[in-house]
Amino acid sequence: MSKKQEIEQLRQELREHNYNYYVLDNPTISDYDFDIKLKELQALEEAHPEFFDANSPTLRVGGEVTKNFNTVVHEHRMYSLDNSYSLEDLKDWETRIKKLVDGDISYTCELKYDGASISLTYENGNLLKAVTRGDGFQGDEVTANIKTIKSVPLQLKGDYPAKFDIRGEIVLPFKGFLKMNEERVANGEEPYKNPRNTASGSLKLQDSGEVAKRPLECLLYNLTGTNLGVENQFESLEKARKMGFKVPNEARLCKTIDEVFKFINHWDTERHNLPYETDGVVVKVNSLYQQEELGYTSKAPRWAMAYKFKAEQVSTILKEITYQVGRTGAITPVANLEPVDLAGTVVKRASLHNADQIEKLDIRINDTVFVEKGGEIIPKIIAVDLTQRLQDSKPTKYATHCPECQTPLERLEGEAKHFCPNYNGCEPQVIGRIQHFISRKAMDIEGLGGETVGLLVKEGLITNYADLYTLTKAQILPLERMAEKSAENLINGIEASKQISFERVLFAIGIRFVGETVAKKLAKHYKSIEALEQASIEDLEKVDEIGIKIAESVVSFFASEENRNIIKRLKNVGVQLEISAEKLANQTNKLKGKSFVVSGVFTKVSRNELKKLIEDNGGKNVSSISSKTDFVVAGDKMGPSKKEKAEKLNISLITEDEFLQMVDL
Repeated sequence: MSKKQEIEQLRQELREHNYNYYVLDNPTISDYDFDIKLKELQALEEAHPEFFDANSPTLRVGGEVTKNFNTVVHEHRMYSLDNSYSLEDLKDWETRIKKLVDGDISYTCELKYDGASISLTYENGNLLKAVTRGDGFQGDEVTANIKTIKSVPLQLKGDYPAKFDIRGEIVLPFKGFLKMNEERVANGEEPYKNPRNTASGSLKLQDSGEVAKRPLECLLYNLTGTNLGVENQFESLEKARKMGFKVPNEARLCKTIDEVFKFINHWDTERHNLPYETDGVVVKVNSLYQQEELGYTSKAPRWAMAYKFKAEQVSTILKEITYQVGRTGAITPVANLEPVDLAGTVVKRASLHNADQIEKLDIRINDTVFVEKGGEIIPKIIAVDLTQRLQDSKPTKYATHCPECQTPLERLEGEAKHFCPNYNGCEPQVIGRIQHFISRKAMDIEGLGGETVGLLVKEGLITNYADLYTLTKAQILPLERMAEKSAENLINGIEASKQISFERVLFAIGIRFVGETVAKKLAKHYKSIEALEQASIEDLEKVDEIGIKIAESVVSFFASEENRNIIKRLKNVGVQLEISAEKLANQTNKLKGKSFVVSGVFTKVSRNELKKLIEDNGGKNVSSISSKTDFVVAGDKMGPSKKEKAEKLNISLITEDEFLQMVDL
């Protein structure tokens, strides 16, 4: 046997033992024998570097140091999930999805493990990269650290797609977490607060050797890509197991929402016996075809719902109410609490939302209050223990002036929050707007963080986001913690942001109520900032899904001479304030004013490509058939009830070929 064959045989043997131990929990070799074989392989690889393999079992021990984690755009976006808290919520969800798809719907129920989300990419059976969730659009590449996690296969088994992503959670089992903390306490170090935060922090450690010492596990639940060779979610979990992934066995296929709720009720109590943290159940429409039919909102898949178990509650004392000013001038009252441990973290503050909420709870200074984590994330006060109220207690009087600039607060009719109207003179609003402008989903300015923005404003170097483009290296070098290289990166990041597309710039400038989705619609309709600036409230309301509230906000923004001057400055420095010629070349008005429902399976273009063609040619995609629908593009496997409804309403049913002819393809 040649040295190359000997190395390959040892690698394969160790991979199999690793799989048996960490995935199947069924070791077939002693730890001692495993270590002997691993050392033997290490010695052979050192002697024969020409046979290097990036996915060798020897790399599990770590040692690679990553100074900076590269930002990587997800090929397939990592969406958030909508949350539900009751059977009624789930039944409402079922009612909504049954209107959008034909046929019986079954559900895959999976436990929602509380860890750090990860996306693993495999090509030709080998781990290519591992990327954190980030903001869903892009995350940090942490491949070196993920390779140290024994339950992550570096090379797959059996039948696998040529290239795909698989999503999951990096978790820290209770047993390993307790052992880590015992060692920290013994060394005189502060113990870690909870498994979830410790697992998440582990992914960004610079030394992968340190990550290797932590007993992390990777639980996987979602195959993503094309030509995956599966037709439903439950089948995809089984396929993932066969490929070598650690997929929890608790998942169940349920035929009705009542069966789903039985599963939820069972695990609401039984979860306390699990080796990992879990905070709910994820319910998914099982059929991948139906998932595709249902599609996504701007934030979450319509085909999935997270049911959150009842949050843990604790009581503590309300010490003080302070007020925060947001970038739009909205005032948020904050409860400052006697520190209390809640679900593994120490809680010192909680949002009180607005004046109505304070009045409704009749919450007062020195009250004993009940706190829970809303959705297990943001602490909120849910009630006051009136039996503990002090005799000299006085009702809370809501703030009348801005806590930052002392401007009298306003509250518009129909608004829940009070506002500070000092738009350009209130420092937190100025800082907040610039922080929003540079954020990842907006201008994504590399090298510039929220703290640096605060410093730039406080030092008088900038007063609005247009000022960023006149900054020089000499101006920013004297700032705290600003070195030559970081100053250079900041200036380069600002320059690079001039290439960001118009729709993202429109989101970045921070017009109230203009989020990502609305910005895309306005950019597509008006095509340039000049056209949008000239639009009246009546014009804006004619745009798809733009209501009076958004229309008034847009007109109000451009009514400000200062805002118009800032936009002019952005244009002068080369920021993209119109749709690029390349994009315009692919857009027509051939389908203007026409609405389409896309249903079925298509052969020449994918469903998403078909929907994009509709939008690029001025048409509108709608999810369900109504009297306002102009065309139904009917593919193979289109549901009979949809066809029946279209015929009943005399809506034109067209084939894929007929649609492509409409757009001259």
